Amino acid sequence: MSICETLFSFRLYFRFCVLHRLISSARSVHTGPCSNISGTEWTKPSGFDTGLKVFNSLTKQKEPLILAREGVATWYSCGPTVYDHAHLGHACSYVRFDIVQRILSKLFGITVIHAMVITDIDDKIIKRSWEENICSTVIASMYEEEFKRDMLSLKVIPPAVYLRVTENVPQIVAFIDRIIKNGHAYTTQEGDVYFDIKSIGERYGKFGGAADSQPEPGSHKRDARDFALWKKSKAGEPYWESPWGRGRPGWHIECSTIASTVFGSQLDIHSGGIDLAFPHHENEIAQSEAYHQCAQWANYFLHSGHLHLKGSVEKMSKSLKNYITIKDFLKSYSANEFRMFCLLTKYRSAIDYSDGSMLEARSSLESISSFIHDTQAYMKGQLQCAPVQEAFLWERLAEAKSSVLKALAEDFDTARAVSAVMSLVHHGNRQLQPSGEGARSPAVFAAIVTYIRDVLDVFGIELLHTRVRVYELCSIYFLGVVEQLARFRSQVRAFALARHESATKPGLYPERIPLLTACDTLRNDLAPLGVILKVFGLCKQWPRFGEGPLPVPP
Repeated sequence: MSICETLFSFRLYFRFCVLHRLISSARSVHTGPCSNISGTEWTKPSGFDTGLKVFNSLTKQKEPLILAREGVATWYSCGPTVYDHAHLGHACSYVRFDIVQRILSKLFGITVIHAMVITDIDDKIIKRSWEENICSTVIASMYEEEFKRDMLSLKVIPPAVYLRVTENVPQIVAFIDRIIKNGHAYTTQEGDVYFDIKSIGERYGKFGGAADSQPEPGSHKRDARDFALWKKSKAGEPYWESPWGRGRPGWHIECSTIASTVFGSQLDIHSGGIDLAFPHHENEIAQSEAYHQCAQWANYFLHSGHLHLKGSVEKMSKSLKNYITIKDFLKSYSANEFRMFCLLTKYRSAIDYSDGSMLEARSSLESISSFIHDTQAYMKGQLQCAPVQEAFLWERLAEAKSSVLKALAEDFDTARAVSAVMSLVHHGNRQLQPSGEGARSPAVFAAIVTYIRDVLDVFGIELLHTRVRVYELCSIYFLGVVEQLARFRSQVRAFALARHESATKPGLYPERIPLLTACDTLRNDLAPLGVILKVFGLCKQWPRFGEGPLPVPP
């Protein structure tokens, strides 16, 4: 028996031993305040009003964000199915919600308790394991670790806890068992368990569920909309023991079970990509409310918009083979640049990805970085300007603060907030025009720079890293420019040094001597800048930024 099979058998035995105890305890769990299963409309929660508004997919409009506990938000999100590399479509959703959580915690003082599930057993994982002839556990573990590294590379704050499906199968079995006993699921002779959509009537369809229809011939479902809670294991597939036979969890049940395990019968916020609204989140709601016997399990559903390759109406996805992996993306752009790319649109809007949109994000960051560099020079007395309109700048700073706060309190409108920051940069730049020396006003610029840094910190952007990236790009461009300049000088010099072909006129062409003088002048002017040109070619002896003095010219 292989190591993988041994580990799997051990885990299977352990889970089977605790299975019946978990089922018994689940049956006696107190449902708490969520005990009324009647009602189909969204109910405004009672609790702490944050003063913020969020677009709630349950009502399809902005609602006041009210939390069960003051200063604390419980947040559950659907994690990846780990069978392949994560791509920019995933990154866009996770980065956008990371920004939202940072806004809640850093700007509005709300502690976000975030849990995420990793789907490490699934049809796609099993299929991949067969294709690669590798144990499904190994496939899932490998891509889970890669996903976590990608998230760290994008500076996404990890959730309070990651939970895996395979480590919660006994809890899932107990969860299903209770749904059956509550009259909202049924078993088949084949060993499958389905959720009974008709048992909840018109409560199904909050995100646009399918109409009542007959199941396909040969199906063991009562209604075509019924979905699997437990799937009988096929030959060669991983399995767990259950009261209904060997099998594994359905897709949706994992999230309901794990979210309930962490947060109980009431959840403040549930997030995910808009493609998960139906059927995944729809089915989560149905089975969670059937389990807890309540009318409203999660109070707010936040959905992020799709990421499209520019010119394509289709979302970026693995199935369509139109994706860019996060690892490949980060070879060309930085995490800061991707964050700015995400900030320039609302989190729930579709977003077009292209080199043009990324260059726009890069340009915005470079404009901010350049402004901060100039203000620091001004504050040090290294940049002389005419007297600035100090009162005007204080007014623009107060205006920017108010605009940013209002924008982010209104469904986290980062696009409007960034626009307010860029407007402040624009007004500051207009006052930093080099001219004759006049009265200086460093305090207002110090206040502006501090505020901009604070806002970017809320968004997860580190200006130091941005500046390093700008220096790296400048080094690359500088090298290319100098090499072209050196090549041009060499060609001009060779032309000027050409001798008379006529034996009666030995020596150089007199009219070309000024070209040689210009070449010598260029060489001498470049030497103090750290670029030394020699007859045999280019000698690159400039230092890296901040690494000592320039070389002394010969």
